[in-house]
Amino acid sequence: MVSLRCKLMVKEELKKLGLHCLSIDLGMAEIQEEISKWQHEQLRINLLSSGLELLEDKKSILTERIKNVIVEMIHYSDIMPVNNYSDYISEKLHHDYTYLSNIFSEVKGTTIQQYIIINKIEKVKELLFYDELNLTEISYQLHYSSVAHLSNQFKKVTGLSPSYFKQLNKNRIHNLENV
Repeated sequence: MVSLRCKLMVKEELKKLGLHCLSIDLGMAEIQEEISKWQHEQLRINLLSSGLELLEDKKSILTERIKNVIVEMIHYSDIMPVNNYSDYISEKLHHDYTYLSNIFSEVKGTTIQQYIIINKIEKVKELLFYDELNLTEISYQLHYSSVAHLSNQFKKVTGLSPSYFKQLNKNRIHNLENV
């Protein structure tokens, strides 16, 4: 999901260059006018100084859009898609999943599935940290087939069991409170 802060920054930079932004979504900005070479270079420099990157390669742009769909799906959606992820990503981006998968692997050096797993584990870590849900509820919320599957995947990615990770965080918080 493109953050509101990033959207505003991009809109502001376009405005400074006399360009009118029609829309910003999934890492793409649509502008009303043709952009000159000078405006293009200035936009690239200004975005870079703000910590943003102007992507020009169509494969890189598509890869960023795939990443944004995955992050939005896992981190910012209250309900994960019930259908499989490949169908969801294909529908959102209007491309065949095999095509998307091949581009993603070529650009990122990893698979979409591995990227999904890493993001799901980050979400599990976040949920464990806030300690509002137990592992069974987290497993259900993130569509794991079982708590054991979630635990195995968590350990494979982090090297820790979810319960040990949770205990480490409790100890860390306890130690900070006693400083």
